[in-house]
Amino acid sequence: MLTVNAIAATSATAPLTKTTIERRDLGANDVLIEVKYSGVCHSDIHTVREDWGPVTYPQVVGHEIVGIVAEVGSDVSRHRVGDRVGVGCMVNSCRECENCLAGEEQYCLKGNIGTYAAVDRDGTITQGGYSTHVVVTEDFVLRVPEAIPFEKAAPLLCAGITTYSPLKHWNAGPGKKVAVVGMGGLGHMAVKLAVALGAEVTVLSQSLSKQDDGLAFGAEHYYATIDRETFTALRGTFDLIINTVSASIDINAYLSLLRLDGTLVNVGAPSEPLPVRAFSLIGARRSFAGSNIGGIRQTQEMLDFCAEHNIAPETELISADYINDAYERVLASDVRYRFVIDIATLV
Repeated sequence: MLTVNAIAATSATAPLTKTTIERRDLGANDVLIEVKYSGVCHSDIHTVREDWGPVTYPQVVGHEIVGIVAEVGSDVSRHRVGDRVGVGCMVNSCRECENCLAGEEQYCLKGNIGTYAAVDRDGTITQGGYSTHVVVTEDFVLRVPEAIPFEKAAPLLCAGITTYSPLKHWNAGPGKKVAVVGMGGLGHMAVKLAVALGAEVTVLSQSLSKQDDGLAFGAEHYYATIDRETFTALRGTFDLIINTVSASIDINAYLSLLRLDGTLVNVGAPSEPLPVRAFSLIGARRSFAGSNIGGIRQTQEMLDFCAEHNIAPETELISADYINDAYERVLASDVRYRFVIDIATLV
């Protein structure tokens, strides 16, 4: 076992603290990664505060991980010592069910194994990227292209793929009108990616405070949803709406903005239900859908796409000591647009 430095939650209410954890011995198909940067996702906060269910403490979160390969197992063929690599929201799956065989490991019928707060195959609880090292089976380790700045790459492993996957699945591209609800960590990536895919992009944000950013990222239109006239003016407009907000919203009002056969895809994960009225759907053959992260193959595709199109998240680099302040700022929507921990400060 390898003892490594980490930042852990010890309860749902206590501040995160520095500690040490044990990583498993390197197996034949494992990769030991020296973590360089770890993104701070709203899901991390939901998890440690038990918004989505009970957690076994201590818990190290973080599923936006980039680092350097430090060691490989004897049977590893995809990665070499010194490679720039990343790990996203899952670290294993059954790899035998029809979804896994189709490259959709995120929808593993037996349940994929999350990067943190999940039960691993050896019965231990997985611990995430707020740590100096992780050990991951090679099939769930991604290659990070040199064209992507390393200190900005980590959020692509969650915020990037969470928005890229539905944009690709619902064919965002030339001739399609796409709206992005929310301009946070996920939302700003959805804007950049949808623009690069060729769609006409509109941002629907609570206020106009981030309008300059949205337009700079390539959006053609920007509306404040606090103004109810927005919903009148845009009724029946969009082919696709990506809702990135992890809070309860009037989902029926947003469904009214879809044109015939349009789809609203939820990628935010609020802890409260989102009630949908049947007539919000049947009135124009609209669809309300959900989307998880992408599979490993599609995640690599997304990384390569971002490298080709010079896409990177907007980030604020923080030290390990700043993590509790960062959490409070995330909850206050006071970050543009993703915190990234410099793991060197954890040593």
